[in-house]
Amino acid sequence: MAVRRVLKMGEPVLYRRAEPVKEFGTPELDRLIEDMFDTMAAYNGAGLAAPQIGVSLRLVIFGVKANPRYPQAEPVPETILINPVIHPIGNEQEEGWEGCLSVPGMRGLVGRHRTIRYTGYDRHGAPIDRTVSGFHARVVQHECDHIDGVLYPMRLKDLRLLGYEDVLFPELEKKSAPAAEAEL
Repeated sequence: MAVRRVLKMGEPVLYRRAEPVKEFGTPELDRLIEDMFDTMAAYNGAGLAAPQIGVSLRLVIFGVKANPRYPQAEPVPETILINPVIHPIGNEQEEGWEGCLSVPGMRGLVGRHRTIRYTGYDRHGAPIDRTVSGFHARVVQHECDHIDGVLYPMRLKDLRLLGYEDVLFPELEKKSAPAAEAEL
């Protein structure tokens, strides 16, 4: 399919609540999903939301086998999640460093729910219902923020917890391709 241009922080569509997907299994939806996977792979991302490529729909994808930008991250199954809803489980939160294709070259220390249940649909409209924790939960929360018009810097409690990747994590810069940026 195609690698799409990823919108950067400041673009208006990134701050809007996306519209629900109304039709499943269409050729247009399949093309969009394939473009999203191509784009995520080209940028070495862990996830991508449709608004990041200029499509204001409640659609996110994610999946991690091994990612040089997140070398300690546990695997996350490749998932297409449409019209998601997140249900926090308990009150436990944990902080973790996040990056984003729409905020290239930077990382921020963001607090997220440790365990969540998420529901939604796959590309054919079949229901998805999972309870997850750790990095998997972080990725889902980060990507679902995008469809609500929220970028991770908006969640920072202190701007001193935001910095450039090459300063914060110089060891990662040596392992990654120069054009690739981390994305949750």
